[in-house]
Amino acid sequence: MSERKSIVLGVCGGIAAYKSAALCSKLTQLGIDVQIIMTENAARFVSELTFRTLSRRPVITSLWEELGEWKPEHVALSARCGLFAVAPATANFIAKFACGIADDALTTFAATFNGPVLLAPAMNPEMWRHAACVENVEKLRRRGVHFIGPERGHVACGDDGPGRMSEPERILEYSLQLFKTSESL
Repeated sequence: MSERKSIVLGVCGGIAAYKSAALCSKLTQLGIDVQIIMTENAARFVSELTFRTLSRRPVITSLWEELGEWKPEHVALSARCGLFAVAPATANFIAKFACGIADDALTTFAATFNGPVLLAPAMNPEMWRHAACVENVEKLRRRGVHFIGPERGHVACGDDGPGRMSEPERILEYSLQLFKTSESL
């Protein structure tokens, strides 16, 4: 890994995406290079401009953007990234990642990355408890994917239970631990 830490922070479409802006800011303040990959639905909750300003980098939202390099960006990023985190990780992303579906910039990057992965789920409690989601999470855990949360509490739809994304400070702490672990390997 290079001297300077680098993270790809995936942002999926969910109300918890606003917390990802705080996480991006905290990572950047620590001198970590943050590359944001947003899904189309994430941009409905938090603007690309917010993440571009906080990360001081162009935000990837499509497989078809040209960012000045010939090599496909998801492949180039994979080679220089020390950690891949997704916050919020929706049920949709978790299912696609578990099944190897690569149909947008975020899932395509996920399919190329071989380092440590941290997912911070955020969804309705019934979605989190659904058998398909439970199976997908178990499958990813068996592959070595790390999870933080979801936390119990009140979620945006008014329900109460496991589904709240962990706070940015907790995700930051876990991310730093994963960096230390990957550097010592």
